[in-house]
Amino acid sequence: MAASTLLNSSIGRKVTMALSGVFLISFLALHVSLNMTSVIDRDTFNSVSHFMGYNPVVQYLLQPILAFGVFFHFIAGIALELKNRRARPIGYVVNNGSANSTWASRNMIVSGLVILAYFGLHWYDFWFRELDYKFLEQQAPNATRYYDELVHKFKSPIRTGLYCVAFVLLGVHLWHGVVSSLQSIGFNNQYARALSKLGRGFAIVVPAGFIVIALYHHFGHLNF
Repeated sequence: MAASTLLNSSIGRKVTMALSGVFLISFLALHVSLNMTSVIDRDTFNSVSHFMGYNPVVQYLLQPILAFGVFFHFIAGIALELKNRRARPIGYVVNNGSANSTWASRNMIVSGLVILAYFGLHWYDFWFRELDYKFLEQQAPNATRYYDELVHKFKSPIRTGLYCVAFVLLGVHLWHGVVSSLQSIGFNNQYARALSKLGRGFAIVVPAGFIVIALYHHFGHLNF
């Protein structure tokens, strides 16, 4: 009963959102690190991708957990934000919001929906393609195909542009979300300032890393 009451309370929902956010932050850090190998060394990227693509723990345990975590975080976040807006007094709405909060904190739903759309595009490009390759086409494992498939996805300027826009909004979302998540799970103490700086750095470095990867592969095939 106590656990149910906590989850249904405002604090409980914020803590749950924060924990799912920390989980997704860990995924983003790992994901950008693995993808950055495609800029450094083609063979390393192929080896890492092949391991991730055929490791049963990754495929049948971590991927479903990740998919659930993504949808849970954004759907719960949207629900929490709408509930908070309904609970605010009318006078608050007509005030100048920028005086008391950042654009990022006031538009988490907007950035969240765009990022959710990005995840949909990303899964369509890579995860669905992987399922098609392994289970529908039933192709034999090929440990050298991943780099060429990645480069092919970023040949389109429209697709590359959409990815970059999504990464910029990911940074906006993280700028507020990382610090808010840390505070919600209790890191609002003497280390808060240092953690805030670390979180803001993460919000810049990780999206920038994804943008570098996208632009590198888009312009790399043009052979200037």
